[in-house]
Amino acid sequence: MRQDIKNRSVRGKAMRWLSFSLFGFLLLAMASCFGGKTVSASGGEVTGAGGRAFSEPTPYGMTLVKRGHLKMGIEQQDSLWGKQTPVRDISVEGFWMDEHEVTNSMYRQFVNYVRDSIIRERLADPNYGGDETYRIEEDKNGDPIKPHLNWKKPIPRKPNEDEQRALESVYVTNPVTGEKMLDWRQMNYRYEIYDYTEAAKRRYRVNPQERNLNTDTWANPTREPIYISKDTAYIDDEGIIHRETINREYTGPWDFLNTYIVNIYPDTTCWVNDFPNADNEVYMRNYFSSAAYNDYPVVGVTWEQANAFCAWRTEYLLKGLGAAARFVQRYRLPTEAEWEYAARGKDQNEFPWENEDVASGKGCFFANFKPDKGNYTKDGNLITSRVGIYAANSNGLYDMAGNVAEWTSTVYTEAGVEAMNDINPQLKYNAALEDPYRLKKKSVRGGSWKDPESYIRSAWRSYEYQNQPRAFVGFRCVRSLANTTSDKAKKVKKVKK
Repeated sequence: MRQDIKNRSVRGKAMRWLSFSLFGFLLLAMASCFGGKTVSASGGEVTGAGGRAFSEPTPYGMTLVKRGHLKMGIEQQDSLWGKQTPVRDISVEGFWMDEHEVTNSMYRQFVNYVRDSIIRERLADPNYGGDETYRIEEDKNGDPIKPHLNWKKPIPRKPNEDEQRALESVYVTNPVTGEKMLDWRQMNYRYEIYDYTEAAKRRYRVNPQERNLNTDTWANPTREPIYISKDTAYIDDEGIIHRETINREYTGPWDFLNTYIVNIYPDTTCWVNDFPNADNEVYMRNYFSSAAYNDYPVVGVTWEQANAFCAWRTEYLLKGLGAAARFVQRYRLPTEAEWEYAARGKDQNEFPWENEDVASGKGCFFANFKPDKGNYTKDGNLITSRVGIYAANSNGLYDMAGNVAEWTSTVYTEAGVEAMNDINPQLKYNAALEDPYRLKKKSVRGGSWKDPESYIRSAWRSYEYQNQPRAFVGFRCVRSLANTTSDKAKKVKKVKK
């Protein structure tokens, strides 16, 4: 009996050793796919500092565009205009991208946030409600903190007389119809963006010896003052926004915190101003405000307003993330290279779909654009269409051709990709107010509902001025990955645990 127990114990140990050996062999084999080697911890050897793993959840309404390579531009001469487009091999890191364009409903949530923040400010103002609980200026211990609004306290449903004045202060009355309308001139959003790229440049180091790594020059380091430029903004007593780009002597890293104030209400009059001698009043009155257009792409939004939306969306997200917020990247507009790479799909096609035709054999169009010289309705739509009614490309993205053209973060130049780096290329320029207007061109991609077939190709480049709203230009957001590890590497890490 004892011998039998002893034999079973030996066999058990042998099986456990064999299982452990097979598991170790499996790890070694999988690691060899990456050319790496197994690290074993032994006395006194450096094996690396550990840390808490962060697994980035899929952002709501976004899809992952994996890192890859792109021959950016149009290789063949454009048959319509005979225009040569610069072509270059580039590589981009993976990123999250909105599955479809930002809709009226999504942007209206932004407008409502700004409206409600103004109301809360006034409810806390002694000239209106005077309820200090709508602003938080102390922590739970009574210590002073940076003042911010208390969003947990609801706006009163049955307001008293003073509170009613605060609620009504964001509306105006139509002198013709007597209808109360949101006062769009008050819909100003203030946000701050820290420019990490500029702050990291060596020429802005406080210590002169850290600006130039050439040790031959250390004997007489330059001590001339450094000047930086930054964006700032303020609202005067008459409610007018003043934006300034100031130049001043550099004092420290926080000089790169830029402040913006943007009126974020979309220009609904673009339907009339973009199309003279046309009866588009119905779109001007209903397109943004009516729930019938909730799922249509927002238009009449400038490049500056689109950036403000990205900043607000980031702020809105980070409030609920807690400690994980430090790893999550902010929402932003895509670079021109990211946009084209995502639009072409996994096979890098000329259009977001697989073939070079714009319609199937049955005559079903693949996008919302202008198929003929003036027959806008041939594809089933007159103006914009609801987002996502056409099939997605191989990256899971909808409406990357047609519907509305889309803002990118890239400044527009004729040189295009030739002037960019070949890894994560970007040309960025924050135009100052006093800069010539030509320096305020931003790249617009994808073509729109009013454009012909040639303009909806993934590589077609166009531009618009950053303060110009259009009835055919919208946008979508992207977010850089918090972790660049490939899928295969993730699987290995999972096994190692």
